[in-house]
Amino acid sequence: MRGGYLWYHVGNSIRKGEIKLKEVYIGLLKVDEEFQDFFLVKSIAIKLGSNKKQYLDLLLADSTGEVTAKKWDIADTELAAISQIKEGDIIKIKALVTEWNGMKQLRVLRIRKAVDQDGVSMEDMVKSAPEKGADMLAYIENAAAMIEDGDLRALCQRVLADNREKLLYYPAAMRNHHAELGGLLYHTKRMLMAGMALCNVYTNMKKDWVITGVIFHDMEKINEIESNEWGVASGYSFQGQMLGHLIQGVKTVDRLCREMGIPEEKAVMLEHMILAHHYEPEFGSPKRPLFPEAELLHYLDILDARLYDMEDALFATEPGEFSEKVWTLENRKLYKPQE
Repeated sequence: MRGGYLWYHVGNSIRKGEIKLKEVYIGLLKVDEEFQDFFLVKSIAIKLGSNKKQYLDLLLADSTGEVTAKKWDIADTELAAISQIKEGDIIKIKALVTEWNGMKQLRVLRIRKAVDQDGVSMEDMVKSAPEKGADMLAYIENAAAMIEDGDLRALCQRVLADNREKLLYYPAAMRNHHAELGGLLYHTKRMLMAGMALCNVYTNMKKDWVITGVIFHDMEKINEIESNEWGVASGYSFQGQMLGHLIQGVKTVDRLCREMGIPEEKAVMLEHMILAHHYEPEFGSPKRPLFPEAELLHYLDILDARLYDMEDALFATEPGEFSEKVWTLENRKLYKPQE
């Protein structure tokens, strides 16, 4: 509690509210703190340690982030209850906050599955974008309507309409940047805002292609990732594992362009933007960008992802201190100024 109110994390900002939903938040955990509270199970597995004893390996989440957790030396009498817990469940734990390899980790002392009488809901557990899905989608739809090229405008409006229902809640990733309720829309909207602003600086850029590339670049995350209506991803689809969203995106563009009679050059250019936006072969791109708008798309994507991860890491960092290591930022520890 701060100043008589509960401060809790919604998306990437701290909001102030008067309703006390939880006592403990992952983003505010301190090493050596012992507590008990409710969390969402993102992953769970029983593993065998080097001492040949079983232990429980968990990834837990709430509206402020994620944390790994271990329950060591599982007793035989606990197995039946633990086996009932699955990904997507809410659990109550008693735990101690420890540190391992520069990262906070929980040592679980007690664990049980939440029951209706506990009065907790998924809404208390889920991290979400700081804007309403409908508002973000409206912004993106308005950007699509601004496209002057009739073919590209029709393509963007078609793909937004085809995916409207899922867009309102889908995350942009399984883990890391924008892995939250409405994360895909939030990522897309911020890239559009940055991209359109940069077109006023780099006046050789064709804004139609920047808007189209941004809208399409991650759209197939919807079919790559499996997610529930709370934006909680549970894994990858069959096609997601076999192909990935870059190839899935190329297939979608090829299909839509054939159906809509879009010229081949436009289809191939958009397919290239999707294929090239990860830039490096080790990150899935078989080609590097071959025209300016495709180059810009890559940097818009990486800029938004990295700044998101920085903001997320610094949320839990006290002023004048360094954050935990951020894996997506080459294990950098970020500094939060005192003012």
